[in-house]
Amino acid sequence: MPHNDQQASCQIDFDKKDQVKKPEEISKDGSFNRQRNRFTTPFGNKPEELPVESGRYRLLWSAACPWAHRSVIVRKVLGLEEAISLGTASPMRPRLEHVDWEFSLDEHGVDPILGNRYMSEIYKNADPEYTGRPTVPVMVDTVNKQAVNNDYFKLTNYFETVWSPFHKENAPDLYPEHLRDEIDALSEVIFHDVNNGVYKCGFAHSQEAYEQAYDILFARLDALEERLSTQRFLFGDYITDSDVRLYTTLARFDAAYYSAFKTNRNLIRQFPHLWGYARDLYQTPGFGDTTNFDAIKRHYHLSITINPDKDEVKILPKGPDVSDWETAHNRQHLSNKEDKFLIQG
Repeated sequence: MPHNDQQASCQIDFDKKDQVKKPEEISKDGSFNRQRNRFTTPFGNKPEELPVESGRYRLLWSAACPWAHRSVIVRKVLGLEEAISLGTASPMRPRLEHVDWEFSLDEHGVDPILGNRYMSEIYKNADPEYTGRPTVPVMVDTVNKQAVNNDYFKLTNYFETVWSPFHKENAPDLYPEHLRDEIDALSEVIFHDVNNGVYKCGFAHSQEAYEQAYDILFARLDALEERLSTQRFLFGDYITDSDVRLYTTLARFDAAYYSAFKTNRNLIRQFPHLWGYARDLYQTPGFGDTTNFDAIKRHYHLSITINPDKDEVKILPKGPDVSDWETAHNRQHLSNKEDKFLIQG
């Protein structure tokens, strides 16, 4: 199935009326099918593309969201912080009659650059008829305060290619041209089976749909465990865009998905190679320093709900111990390269 039929971004929330009406993203068989992204105009140099200009765009994200997290990792690894500003929404959903993200972490509860309180305002500015979930990540044109691209599947690739004039000196090549077809193919598999696979488990509305997604998820994790038993990263000695995509799900797995989404065959820390690989990435600049376990836990355990009673008491789990992420991963022996990044030029 093409990824375009699945795309959107982080999390879905249901209010009380959805307990008697099947949500739009749930199929007849009870399986979860993600809404399509609304703003997919690519960045580039052609007249019909979004112009690549330093200082023009603001990337909006929430630290809880895996789709948004990967764009923030790539932004930092490539040194795009000065070219693209960053706005951060709270991991906690606002109590509204529609799904939204809120800028309650900022002074006065509004984004300091755009002046909006809710993510939906950015979407409505671009399309007054927009009725879907306002998702993150989203690139916003600060000139007109409109959402221009929320295509999280391709956003990191834009950062890695057409945004290269604004990369830091000696920025790594996360998307080497000779590997792009292979990276794209693996990223497609990771998306369907792992990144979105945990959501297919968590949002399934039938036992059959849940078990099918569960089996596919763990079959793929088993295959990735085997792949990473003989090489340090997914494509060998160097980190690529595919590693970024897998990492953001692994980082959330034990703290959130294992219990909240019932993906409970194994913890990631029970996969020897995946766990070492995840820690190797976490200890790499741009990965661990953009990973906020508190935001992740609060979002998935206190804010996001599937069929909620808004008056129910919710408990924030005390574990797991995230200090384990700092322990030695011992994966250097799988690579003869001191640097984890392939440096351009």
